[in-house]
Amino acid sequence: MAEPVAVEDPADPRLADYTSLTDVELRRRREPAEGLFIAEGEKVIRRALAAGYPMRSMMLTPKWLGPMQDVIGAVTAPVYQVAPGLAEAVTGYHVHRGALASMARTPLPAVDGLLDRLGPGPRRMAVFEDTVDHANLGAGFRSAAALGVDAVLLSPRCADPFYRRAVKVSMGAVFSVPWTRLADWPGDLERLRERGFHVAALCLADDAVPLDELVAARHPRLALMLGTEGDGLTVAARRAADTRVTIPMAAGVDSLNVAAASAVAFYATRP
Repeated sequence: MAEPVAVEDPADPRLADYTSLTDVELRRRREPAEGLFIAEGEKVIRRALAAGYPMRSMMLTPKWLGPMQDVIGAVTAPVYQVAPGLAEAVTGYHVHRGALASMARTPLPAVDGLLDRLGPGPRRMAVFEDTVDHANLGAGFRSAAALGVDAVLLSPRCADPFYRRAVKVSMGAVFSVPWTRLADWPGDLERLRERGFHVAALCLADDAVPLDELVAARHPRLALMLGTEGDGLTVAARRAADTRVTIPMAAGVDSLNVAAASAVAFYATRP
């Protein structure tokens, strides 16, 4: 059981994991290199623990000592009690949820290992190419969890799903949906095809079929590929797909953003 320790100096090295959380470039470099990520808010902290991620430490404002008492009693990691103003000085923003935890990352599975975990039978997978906005990626994970997508694959340039903003928007879904990164892009899509997946690219293309037509085909194994904000999928990714698919639009709108498009596609293709 961890006993809360009061910390009064924002420069205290024990709070180093939580410094400058609003500096996106710094955190994007630092967190993977140091093997950590930040879970913000009671629900997200609990979901990270339930998913098996080890806690490095927890930083709480006084009002959260009661609601988090069971967690405090269960973990061996240090728990630091800080005033709200000190939390803001350390992190760089007003921590209105008042509860932060530094969690340890675990190794990502190999692509083949992740595919083996899916097992036989009908399966759906989401593939994101170069989705660099953390909020959009978090929303995509949340939709994947809510709508029964079995796993998520990311191209090398995608945002970090464990960055604080992505975790927050996903409401911890990044911990429950299996995911990994593809090293050879888009060459690794062939490994999906070898496992019986039909790869469908959501894009604007002259030969794209309406989403309803893809649904009617009832592919037993389906990988839905979505692209980056603005430009969508690259030419190489579109060419690597078995089918190019579009979501029909009205009122002169040409497309939805990637977060909305993923939710529509996941819902339409649910079993």
